[in-house]
Amino acid sequence: MIKVFGHYSPDTDATCAAIVWAWYLDTHTEQAATPYILGPLNNETTHVLAQFSQTTPDILPTLSATDTVAIVDTNNPQELPPNLAETTIISVIDHHKLVGGLTTDAPLTITMRPVAATATIVYDLITATGVDIPDEMQGLLLSAIISDTLAFRSPTTTEHDKAVAKNLADALTIDIPSHAEAMFAAKSDISAVSDDELITLDSKKYTVGEKNIRVSVVETTNPQTVLDRQVGILTAIETCLAADNETDDVLFFIIDILEEAAIVLTYNDFTKHIISTSFGVANPGDTVSLPGVVSRKKQILPRLKL
Repeated sequence: MIKVFGHYSPDTDATCAAIVWAWYLDTHTEQAATPYILGPLNNETTHVLAQFSQTTPDILPTLSATDTVAIVDTNNPQELPPNLAETTIISVIDHHKLVGGLTTDAPLTITMRPVAATATIVYDLITATGVDIPDEMQGLLLSAIISDTLAFRSPTTTEHDKAVAKNLADALTIDIPSHAEAMFAAKSDISAVSDDELITLDSKKYTVGEKNIRVSVVETTNPQTVLDRQVGILTAIETCLAADNETDDVLFFIIDILEEAAIVLTYNDFTKHIISTSFGVANPGDTVSLPGVVSRKKQILPRLKL
């Protein structure tokens, strides 16, 4: 049985891509497949799964040498189980840059394309075989594209992402703006999310120079609800760093979906320095507003420097 999964801190794209790709492998190849997740889901992803009558995948169990796996939405070993190399990796489907570090004992299929969502690639791979994708799977793919593109606001969005989303929306008679609004409303409701969870719910580890940094993001239509919790968030960052001796600091970004801007918490000398150096901000205060910055992948990570 093939275990299909994405990265730690699973988002809508990683989760939905895993579900749809596992469905395809299970129903249209000779091997059974099951999707898994590598952590709790955010409210947006939970909303999407419920809308399209999908159960939440199980948390991935500890892997062993007998496991066969397919990876979606990442190729970064830091975002994957530490013993992954013991398994048989049959494929990687991803839209991020090639990080390096994954090793295998046998050749595998790697599909990496410069689009905004892994769901776009999964759609292409399945439709190229002539397989009809059922409505609920189409709904997951559409939602994943909307999520990763922030309803086409993100600079990572390509014309192909838009075309695939339109095809899916037309097939389902779904109005994209209304669908996106409901998704983002669910994502913005963090009332039941603890401060500790906010730090890791949508987070990626990234090396800048000799520093290992956790870059955490909260996407919302109401950034004030996050800013109101700033004291608790800073305490949670201290707790996170105390528990993770492999991380030097945390950069915490609040992405304002509607205003298309980022607010970053600059709470110590290091965060003030890296934001000042990376984004040309003079004398940063406790927070810094970065107009036009909405994409961690394209606008934040590539610019980080000491």
